[in-house]
Amino acid sequence: MAEAGTLHDAFIDELRDTYDAEKQLVKALPKLAKAACSAELKAAFEEHLEQTLTHVERLEQVFEEIGETARGKHCDGIAGIIAEGKSIMDEDFDEMTMDACLIAAGQRAEHYEMAAYGTLVAWAEGMGHADAARLLQETLDEEKAADEKLSSLAEGGINQQAAEAAHPDEDEESDEDNEEEAEEEQETAPMRAGRAAAGPGAKRMSRRS
Repeated sequence: MAEAGTLHDAFIDELRDTYDAEKQLVKALPKLAKAACSAELKAAFEEHLEQTLTHVERLEQVFEEIGETARGKHCDGIAGIIAEGKSIMDEDFDEMTMDACLIAAGQRAEHYEMAAYGTLVAWAEGMGHADAARLLQETLDEEKAADEKLSSLAEGGINQQAAEAAHPDEDEESDEDNEEEAEEEQETAPMRAGRAAAGPGAKRMSRRS
């Protein structure tokens, strides 16, 4: 009967999966940067590419710390996310919509990696691999920061501009409605003011007569 695997075995398996994921992203991020229309979004993808290269090196340090050979195991999860991102780039979207979709694709990858690194940190700490846990935590912190950067770009205007481009007629109708309400307000204001001024006196005169 084969001996059952331990948490150490699961840790190595997850490390190899994550190592392969990072290497896949090294190839995918330049394509996201090239497809981005916003200069800020393009710069964010390029900056994260540099970080991802560092993440690969850190994982190699982790393998060394625990006495294992650094090699990957094909990561189906990130491969699927990258494939979805590629299909987005093949769409004929307007510029703001493309950027909004690229941010969504980037954040899918970030969230996948955040989950992986969170697990690796917890397992490393639990097994007493303090140096490995520290290295993995550094990468986890950078993944979280990259995700927050993408959120700030989306919330800073890209999503709203894409939404406005999707429903331009509604924006125009809303502006027209506001203008009509303002005109009505200007026309009826003097009438209301006159009634307010004449109201009490008019009532008293009516009672006297």
